[in-house]
Amino acid sequence: MSAALSRRGEPQPFRSADAAWIWTMQMLSARSDGAGARFGAGGIRPCDPDDVVKVLDRLYRQRRISLAHAHILRIYGERQVTPNPSVPSERGDHRMWQEAMRLMDQPLRSKGIVA
Repeated sequence: MSAALSRRGEPQPFRSADAAWIWTMQMLSARSDGAGARFGAGGIRPCDPDDVVKVLDRLYRQRRISLAHAHILRIYGERQVTPNPSVPSERGDHRMWQEAMRLMDQPLRSKGIVA
């Protein structure tokens, strides 16, 4: 897993914005299912799921990411997969996902969430 502990016991950043988003949605789903604040804890993650959501929110408030982008991120985040561009019905979703990930990448990197 991309955010596993290093040999020194320090959290490792995610390999990509995609991985950070999928993990975030997994943690938010677990939280809403009643897993509690300690689910996924242990100091192995470079962030809290809310940190990733705040990046998305900031981009939305700056009008750089639309509600349509957020909708696609939610749908595929809940499925725990990225849209497949080889599936005709997912091509447009893939394009929007890629746009959102491109916009989220730099802020996530600057916060040390993505390597």
